[in-house]
Amino acid sequence: MKGHVARKRFGQNFLVDQQVIADIIEQLAVQRGETVVEIGPGLAALTDPLLRRLDHLHVVEIDRDIVARLARSHSPAHLTVHEGDALAFDFGQLASTAGGSLRIVGNLPYNISTPLLFHLADFGSCVRDMHFMLQREVVERMVATPGKGDVGRLSVMLQYRFIIDRLLEVPPEAFSPAPKVHSALVRLIPRPLEELNVEDEVRFSALVSAAFKQRRKMLRNSLRGLLDEERLAALGVAPTARAEELSVDTYVRLSNSLE
Repeated sequence: MKGHVARKRFGQNFLVDQQVIADIIEQLAVQRGETVVEIGPGLAALTDPLLRRLDHLHVVEIDRDIVARLARSHSPAHLTVHEGDALAFDFGQLASTAGGSLRIVGNLPYNISTPLLFHLADFGSCVRDMHFMLQREVVERMVATPGKGDVGRLSVMLQYRFIIDRLLEVPPEAFSPAPKVHSALVRLIPRPLEELNVEDEVRFSALVSAAFKQRRKMLRNSLRGLLDEERLAALGVAPTARAEELSVDTYVRLSNSLE
């Protein structure tokens, strides 16, 4: 797979550091018989060591040249290549076809990481866990706790659905070409369905979006039209609080109070 030029339009930064690759494989601890899906296999840095530990691997890749190279260098008996955009891929259909929960892994392109995480959140019920290499700043937002400046819509929406752990920090020089930012490996484990007690997912998303749209505003202003000051106070939330001060459970409670 060497010789492929990274394409800016696909946000490609290929992982090349062998120690980092070994550390990621150790964190994944895949077992034969598991259904593993790799998003954006690139130069097969993770693909090949995964295949040595699995009976079969699925990959989702948008770059036609990489798809062709993978098809030439790997047997379809061991590797299934799904050509297309991961943002539009139906992971639920793959899970039902494969007959089990998915383990998803990938060195995600930074330019689509946030929308892709939201897309994958919809498939939590058919996923066992997900391990992703992401921009460090994105991971910091994913794990941020109330009161921290990097708390945002991404923090609340993902923490509602997943248990999130930051695992490894990876320097720019571990990639080719080297990005201008540090990266980090993060693990997401879907929360049990009984813990997902939002009554209306669309309403919950709209509430969280409204709260963080103008994040420096007090909630009595940012949530105007959804919850007035009296309703906020009755629900135990200070109308003068700001979006980043509230816990995920509080957002769930506010959402469930809406008619």
